[in-house]
Amino acid sequence: MYNTIFSHRSVRKYKKNPVEQQLLDSVLEAGTRASNTGNMQVYSLIVTTDETLRSGLYEAHFKQNMVLEAPVHITFCADIHRFSAWCDQREATPCYDNFLWFCTAFCDAILVSQNVALAAEEAGLGICYLGTAMYNADHIIDLLEIPKGVVPVVSMVMGYPDAETPLTDRLPLEAVVHHEKYQVPGYADINRFYSDLETSRQTLELLEINKKNTLAQIFTENRYPREANELFSRKYLETIKKQGFLF
Repeated sequence: MYNTIFSHRSVRKYKKNPVEQQLLDSVLEAGTRASNTGNMQVYSLIVTTDETLRSGLYEAHFKQNMVLEAPVHITFCADIHRFSAWCDQREATPCYDNFLWFCTAFCDAILVSQNVALAAEEAGLGICYLGTAMYNADHIIDLLEIPKGVVPVVSMVMGYPDAETPLTDRLPLEAVVHHEKYQVPGYADINRFYSDLETSRQTLELLEINKKNTLAQIFTENRYPREANELFSRKYLETIKKQGFLF
């Protein structure tokens, strides 16, 4: 498993081969072994293999081809619906329709997704996370008939890789690890942290394609501009409220 972690890649090209049910079940069970709050498991995994449904998810995920190519799509959800129903049926009054428990369920769902990712890669499968689950959560809720108390957090495609994918650059450990207390980085620190990333061949190609002077501009002006950030923030907050969480 240690080697699997250090060889992680986001796979965007998949073979048509289906993932065997026994293998898929094993990967999903590994997911459920993740740590979670109070052993309450306030999350759900919606596994979608149906081509018609995946076509709908393709639209929700901004038409990323891997959603159509990969035979398995998993929507990881924050879910207080099931646990609250259990409380109701056991003469207990649930009290989880609030911001704290949305955050709790959100974190638990992410922990599960990472276990699933590790187990899948250990078994020779490829995966890719889709953060767009939050962007169009309302669309996914309608498509997958998700009830109140349940909100998509992140999605993942899974299948057998159809192409070699290079390792993605990561910042040096000193950029993200703070010992004892938070250490505010200075000007020279920032330059050092991002130096390798900014001078990589992939970055230089991106700068040429996007006609930008810096990699930071690609993030702030192309990939995640303010207007889109604010639009999808509003959409997601409205969806969370509509699904029954009090903010």
